[in-house]
Amino acid sequence: MGNNQKKVLELEEVVVKFAGDSGDGMQLTGTQFSDASASFGNDLLTFPDYPSEIRAPQGTIAGVSGFQVHIGRKEIQTPGDLADVLVALNPAALKANMKWVKPGATIIVDIDNFDNKHYKKAGYIEDPLNDGSLKGFTLIKAPITSLSRSTVNALELGIDHKTADKTRNQFVMGLLFWLFNRDMTIGEEFIDKKFEKKPDLAKANKAVLHAGYNYAETIEAIATQFQVNPAKDKKGRFRQITGNVATAWGLIAGAEKAGLKLFLGSYPITPATEILQELSNKKHLGVKTFQAEDEIAGICTAIGASFGGYLGATSTSGPGLSLKTEAMGLAIITELPLVIVDVQRGGPSTGIPTKTEQSDLMQAIHGRHGESPLPVIAASSPGNCFDYAYMACKIAVEHMTPIILLTDGYLANGTELWSIPDYDKIQPIKPPLVKDNDPDYKPYKRDKEKLNRSWALPGQPGLQHRIGGLEKSDISGEVSHDPYNHQVMTNYRADKIKRIENYIPEQKIIGNQNGGELLVIGWGGTYGALNSAVKELREEGYDISLAQFNYIFPLPKNTKEVFGKFKKHLVCELNTGQFAEYLRSQHQEFQYKQFNKVQGLPFFISELKEKFLQVLKEK
Repeated sequence: MGNNQKKVLELEEVVVKFAGDSGDGMQLTGTQFSDASASFGNDLLTFPDYPSEIRAPQGTIAGVSGFQVHIGRKEIQTPGDLADVLVALNPAALKANMKWVKPGATIIVDIDNFDNKHYKKAGYIEDPLNDGSLKGFTLIKAPITSLSRSTVNALELGIDHKTADKTRNQFVMGLLFWLFNRDMTIGEEFIDKKFEKKPDLAKANKAVLHAGYNYAETIEAIATQFQVNPAKDKKGRFRQITGNVATAWGLIAGAEKAGLKLFLGSYPITPATEILQELSNKKHLGVKTFQAEDEIAGICTAIGASFGGYLGATSTSGPGLSLKTEAMGLAIITELPLVIVDVQRGGPSTGIPTKTEQSDLMQAIHGRHGESPLPVIAASSPGNCFDYAYMACKIAVEHMTPIILLTDGYLANGTELWSIPDYDKIQPIKPPLVKDNDPDYKPYKRDKEKLNRSWALPGQPGLQHRIGGLEKSDISGEVSHDPYNHQVMTNYRADKIKRIENYIPEQKIIGNQNGGELLVIGWGGTYGALNSAVKELREEGYDISLAQFNYIFPLPKNTKEVFGKFKKHLVCELNTGQFAEYLRSQHQEFQYKQFNKVQGLPFFISELKEKFLQVLKEK
């Protein structure tokens, strides 16, 4: 079939999944395809899916690395449920992902790796390409490895087989550039930037990119090209951003707006490490980072930095949050500003560190020694990790308190198109700093409205004071063992956090503002899936609305009013019911149904709609 006979199918949206061994460059390929789609004007959201083992045996299910990207001409809020196109570089990648592809999907395999040896490693008994299991799918058996090698060898650059095999992802990229009618110059620019200092590798990868494009153009197995037109309603300045990078930038912006320098003390931990990495590259912005020897040292150095007048921050995941517990108590009793970022992952123990979960909520709210309340907020998309990191800085500084910002593995590693904010329009942050030689200064003298104490920095003339982990005397700050004073200070610390509800936005309803039949309740990173499912059912005529919480502790002041407008309440979260349990403790006058998922995966729109319809039909 010649090129002029191939059809072009216009689609509103499409989901592509890349899968192969950890060393096959599937994350890079997914990123490259995302960049090309963003440059074309598509909206998008991505979901990298890393194996938990650093180097699982090659060709096995445990070693499969994936990257899913959802692109569209409409607003994209999830990485998609099932893939329209699956690229599987070996049988293990095929086997691991067949349950995540749509009926009739296009499946592209590297036929060079589909042999008895690889079938055995993947646990196949029969040849999956010929046993009838792929009936109904569009199967493209491409000799990706051999054509990549031959293309590189023809250049006579002296590149060995092992290095040549690493260009296979560019063959896949070229094939997809043709399949989705993308501009090849975008792919070439990506390669030139990636191999800027290695011209021979750049030349080899570009040659293989073109080989993949030419292959797709000439073979009869591909009879249709896909066209996903640009998103027309996306206006402004955008860039791709991951949740971890957005979090890092939000911390930088928060410190800058507060007139402070940022210090991050952290210990590397999956999936939070990129926050430390990103900030370590920002020394030119006055950012100081310290890679500590452990989690405890990370938070303690950040507390020391806050005492010295910096905006102290620390980043971690669930296991690290546990280790930081005692030091969090120190930050609470000294009432110093501190931002603690917890990028949640599957647990318990070391758990499944590369997978997402929302199971640190109770630890964040209650997990400390003594009566130690601190505010807890949560981001809900990769892009708004910037907004909530900034708000964490604002609350921490203006209310003189440590605060926990919850994100998760899905947000941290996922990518979306982020609208670059106008820095001048971002709300200000005003630290309660004391002027030199203030005759009225007392370490624990409190503001009448916020109940926060003032912030005196070491070395300020006339403001000498003691600070430490023992209980403080009200106003004077001297060490106190008085039981009645302990009651007073405990009440102050709790009331200070409660009053933060006066400085955060009221809870919004997405849907029927006057109430109705069913209110879906979510928090944090489940927003994209919940909002998409609710929106689709509303368009089908169902009485359903959504309340997605970003401010967790304290809750927004109007939470009871919002809940009271609806007959049924369904709490959806990626744990066994922690937010539902928390809501029962705060607003026990309502009954909360639950939908919980603990699989290391985000919610799928299809499973949410099925559950919502079930609850709507219940009497």
